[in-house]
Amino acid sequence: MGGWTLGIESTAHTLSFGLVDSDGNPHPACSDTVRPDKGGIHPREAADHHKEVAHSLFTSLLETYQLSPTDIGAVSFSQGPGLGPCLRVGAAIARGISSRLSVPLIGVNHCVAHIEIGRQQCGCNDPVLLYVSGGNTQVIAHLDGKYRVLGETLDIGIGNMLDKFARVQGIPFPGGPVIEKLAAEWLALQDNPSLNGLELPFAVRGMDLAFSGVMTAAQRLIENGAELGAVCWSLQEHAFAACVEVAERALSHTGKKELLLGGGVACNSRLRTMCEQMAEERESTSHAPPRMYCIDNGTMIALLGRIELDNGRQTPYEESGVEQYLRTDQTQVTWAV
Repeated sequence: MGGWTLGIESTAHTLSFGLVDSDGNPHPACSDTVRPDKGGIHPREAADHHKEVAHSLFTSLLETYQLSPTDIGAVSFSQGPGLGPCLRVGAAIARGISSRLSVPLIGVNHCVAHIEIGRQQCGCNDPVLLYVSGGNTQVIAHLDGKYRVLGETLDIGIGNMLDKFARVQGIPFPGGPVIEKLAAEWLALQDNPSLNGLELPFAVRGMDLAFSGVMTAAQRLIENGAELGAVCWSLQEHAFAACVEVAERALSHTGKKELLLGGGVACNSRLRTMCEQMAEERESTSHAPPRMYCIDNGTMIALLGRIELDNGRQTPYEESGVEQYLRTDQTQVTWAV
């Protein structure tokens, strides 16, 4: 198929337009993120934001790459999972552009898109994916035509947990990067850092994870007088160690030799280091795509749309409704090894 593939990401706080060119090469997206003054992400307010910035973002994307709308040969969009009002905005934009240009429409699985952009960027063949985002946390591996979930959060995603903890401390969204910064600054001042007095519950539940209790216990430490930087460090160490433990079990269980990080929390340098250390000890490798492709972005949606289209799948308009609770393992994967 000729032409560029447009990808539209709108699952939560970010609206993003990305492109894959006619040779299948991804290009950085044009994105805009809603940043509430207080509280978390309100789905309707986020959807209103997406509608307000859509035209200018799309125009900016075309200008950046010196394209006209007629250069677009297909349109893909996040069909799920995500916040319903936000997903519907992206789907409506995609249907409108597809209809106006008379080009194929492809609704894709947001979680699978994280996997495919990571595989493409890192050159991974058959990895275990540690998917750590605001809305989800899963350990995933390919088997028999689908990406199977080997373990997942039982309550909230790790990114959501970090943002909620940060919000209670008066840190605005997104809180995760600030927690990383505060933890690193505190650690740099310590001669012999210890978790004594900073212990938190361990989040592992077999192959699954649970973060609510960890967040509550971290807040208790703050209320009992612990330094914010020290608690941020402890929170990262405990939460990330739990994720790495489950990922290591998945590598052992599947016999795979590659670990791939995906999702917004995969931007965290400490998590990347812990995964690299674990993989090295197992004589395996750990990979993380460039940070601009870890966070939600339209380029990963364009890439998966292109892959799906090349493998013969399009989305009829009557089947283009959003699926708010779409799971990673509900999508047929015909292209992976």
